[in-house]
Amino acid sequence: MLSKLKLNLLYLKDTQFANLMTRRIFNVLLIANPYDAFMLEDDGRIDEKIFNEYTSLSLRYPPRFTQVSTCDEALTQLKNMTYDLIICMPGTGDNEGFDVARTIKAAWPSIPMVILTPFSHGITKRIANEDLSAFEYVFCWLGNTDLLVSIIKLIEDKMNLDHDVKEVGVQAILLVEDSIRFYSSLLPNLYKFVLKQSQEFSTEALNAHQRTLRMRGRPKIVLARNYEEAISIYNKYKNNILGVVTDVRFPRTERGEKDGMAGIRLCAAIREQDPFVPLIIQSSETENMTYASKYGAAFIDKNSKKMDVDLRRIVSDNFGFGDFIFRNPDTMEEIARVKNLKELQNILFAVPSESFFYHISRNHISRWLYSRAMFPIAEFLKPITWNTLQDVDAHRQIIFEAIVKYRKMKNQGVVAVFKRDRFDRYSNFARIGEGSLGGKGRGLAFIDNLVKRHPEFEEFDNARVAIPKTVVLCTDVFDEFMETNNLYQVALSDADDNTILRYFLKAKLPDRLVEDFFTFFDVVKSPIAIRSSSLLEDSHYQPFAGIYNTYMIPYLDDKYEMLRMLSDAIKGVYASVYFRDSKAYMQATSNVIDQEKMAVILQEVVGNQYGPRFYPSMSGVARSLNYYPLGDEKAEEGIVNLALGLGKYIVDGGLTLRFSPYHPTKVLQTSEMEIALRETQTRFYALDLSNCGHDFSIDDGFNLLKLHVKEAEKDGALNYIASTYDPYDQIIRDGLYPGGRKVITFANILQHDVFPLPRLLQLALKYGQEEMRRPVEIEFAATLSREKDKTGTFYLLQIRPIVDNNAVLDEDLTAIPDDRLLLRSYNSLGHGIMNDLYDIVYVKTDHYSASNNQKIAWEIEKLNQQFLDEGRNYVLVGPGRWGSSDTWLGIPVKWPHISAARVIVEAGLTNYRVDPSQGTHFFQNLTSFGVGYFTINAYMNDGIYNQDFLNAQPALHETEFLRHVRFERPMTVKMDGKKKQGVVLMPEI
Repeated sequence: MLSKLKLNLLYLKDTQFANLMTRRIFNVLLIANPYDAFMLEDDGRIDEKIFNEYTSLSLRYPPRFTQVSTCDEALTQLKNMTYDLIICMPGTGDNEGFDVARTIKAAWPSIPMVILTPFSHGITKRIANEDLSAFEYVFCWLGNTDLLVSIIKLIEDKMNLDHDVKEVGVQAILLVEDSIRFYSSLLPNLYKFVLKQSQEFSTEALNAHQRTLRMRGRPKIVLARNYEEAISIYNKYKNNILGVVTDVRFPRTERGEKDGMAGIRLCAAIREQDPFVPLIIQSSETENMTYASKYGAAFIDKNSKKMDVDLRRIVSDNFGFGDFIFRNPDTMEEIARVKNLKELQNILFAVPSESFFYHISRNHISRWLYSRAMFPIAEFLKPITWNTLQDVDAHRQIIFEAIVKYRKMKNQGVVAVFKRDRFDRYSNFARIGEGSLGGKGRGLAFIDNLVKRHPEFEEFDNARVAIPKTVVLCTDVFDEFMETNNLYQVALSDADDNTILRYFLKAKLPDRLVEDFFTFFDVVKSPIAIRSSSLLEDSHYQPFAGIYNTYMIPYLDDKYEMLRMLSDAIKGVYASVYFRDSKAYMQATSNVIDQEKMAVILQEVVGNQYGPRFYPSMSGVARSLNYYPLGDEKAEEGIVNLALGLGKYIVDGGLTLRFSPYHPTKVLQTSEMEIALRETQTRFYALDLSNCGHDFSIDDGFNLLKLHVKEAEKDGALNYIASTYDPYDQIIRDGLYPGGRKVITFANILQHDVFPLPRLLQLALKYGQEEMRRPVEIEFAATLSREKDKTGTFYLLQIRPIVDNNAVLDEDLTAIPDDRLLLRSYNSLGHGIMNDLYDIVYVKTDHYSASNNQKIAWEIEKLNQQFLDEGRNYVLVGPGRWGSSDTWLGIPVKWPHISAARVIVEAGLTNYRVDPSQGTHFFQNLTSFGVGYFTINAYMNDGIYNQDFLNAQPALHETEFLRHVRFERPMTVKMDGKKKQGVVLMPEI
């Protein structure tokens, strides 16, 4: 019995179709007298005919023909240019054509040479007396350009056969025929059929590029002209023969004498080795039909007027081409028919046992898969025969699981074209439209491909690595939406955000998308995130992180209600391109808003449902560069911020658990009980499944719930994630215990390795950074199983580059005397030198109260706008955490409100101690633009903040809360990112 284990070990390696058919014929030299050449062209250009023939069969690279009519011209051409094939047409009356051919062959023995003779009785007789051993093949011209395609393909097949069979197990069809007249008409027929079939099966490919490549995996055709050649080809490739078509009478001894039974002997020899390989006998002697039935072969009468039709039909039925037909073994009636892998998978368990047994005991299924170039799965199923398994249901199960595994593998790392009949639960990533995927879309496609190429991600028993199911509406859908609804005028105007959103919501998306969305709903069956993926977002040098909106919608059974929510969300994301903050940001980064185009990502939301709410066990952000290394941590080992619930909590600068994936057991926040209790996550975000988005707003978090961690405990979502504080023993215990406050420590995952999160993050950061060739930031989420079986799925949501400013800084900043400094931080973020800053804006500390933080934010926004208008930058100093959405933790500015600041300083006050800001997008924008970020607590002797000096300078602008000082000479800023030190020097007076 085939154990389940074997299937789990089945690592289906993807077929590299690009490595197949690598040897091609690009240039053909045609030697023919002008009359024959004219007959051959039949008043039309040969290149054009071949080109049309190639394009109708979706073939690439049609060869170029050069035509000459004498031996001398041919030799001149051969000296000046490289040819891959020579076709020689000896004229009807002269024998010298053959001599010319032999002369050329002697001079250029390595170039394959084919003789093409016009068909007439005279020539057939003459050929009989010629020595043709110098030539690869002799063909008979019957006035059909198909023959030229067949000649080229036959020789290409011969050149590539050995390599392609070894590489992936490409199949071969063996044609045994010695009559030039017959194989000249059979081959075009066979090739046309095989190429047409491969066009059909290439629809299994997920996009146009893959489709073209897949055609390289089509079966090859090999021609044998005598018994010895046929048997040696069969023996060499017997594991890869799709079927054999043979004549009966052909030469069988070294002397070349014909044997009237050669074909029958060949069938007998093959049947001894393989009882199931399909055989087709063709003969003009009908008595050979009895032999055909003896060896289980199909028979074709060569005298029949419809011989080609018969051949096509029998090859299609027997060699695994076309649809797979399940038949009743007694009556041979059709029971079911499948067109592709998905249909086969769906019907496997419904086919009656006797029909299923009939097909598997004859290798029909693996042959069908081979003919469709699905080598990994065909290869796996071929040895599992009836003799090895003897159990129909186990066989069904194995085929089903192999198909599932193959389809998952094929879908991973590929941007498929969205097809309604093809998109199902094994689909991973598809696109609607022809435009760009945008920044986030590209990042997702890249990370999906990265996971596929590194099998190490597969080696965890209790963790699966994936990206959520994703469909991208490409940028051309955005263009169409904007143009058909005439939205540019209002979008680029100074209208406020609400007005712009109202216009966008009233507009109409293209109707053709409706059915696509319904298909997506059916497959995903979970809440959907609608995320922005603009052209400029997450681009390598100027990441636009967190500027545009991301909406989430719940999953409903009423698909029309869902369609309404989805359409509103897509329009909301489109509208956010033109919101005030986005325009300010565009201005700050010197981009032109007209050039911004928006793709939209529709993606299943990662998480579990708990009653009316939905959220993941954990979400986080990992960065491969850690400018806050603590203890043994190294800057290049990276850093992770982890939280319970949806990732918006991290983006908004909430309290997260910070750890290095290489030192998961050493977590600063949980090292002391007091810190652990004070610095733990107390709230989390969940999607409200009961909110149907009737009050759709510019705030993309309108349907998110901000809940207390106690709620997650009630949901049963804290297994392995929380520890319990025991107030009696004054200790925090890893795990959930009754009573006592729950602390989000992720201790069972980080300390006790219940789920391999640190190792997965190490891999993702390592490969992400290696392949992007620069530091990266990765967003992820994970869901742990509701059963307590310690399994889970790790989802990669996004990867983007952190643009690292490697300004050279060799100076020891500690050597600079304090009296020359305005600011010194021993906990700074950023790297490099700036010496063009004249302005400093700081929050006054006398009578400061956190209750005024919102007012201070508005004042800063106004000042920042002035700086932008004047094209100036400044240093910004204030208490607490910048960019926090919680006004008690710090001043709630958004990035566009302080986008002209080049250095931002968190200056602690004695009564106001907040940890350095870690809001993801905030952080991301700091690093992208090389903005310095200093944390100073001067009252704790942690750094210097020379406010007395600033207070003594005249203010250019002063309000109740702020002072703005401008110097005549610039301040100099120096930051050492690896040592986490930063200074701002006083201007030289």
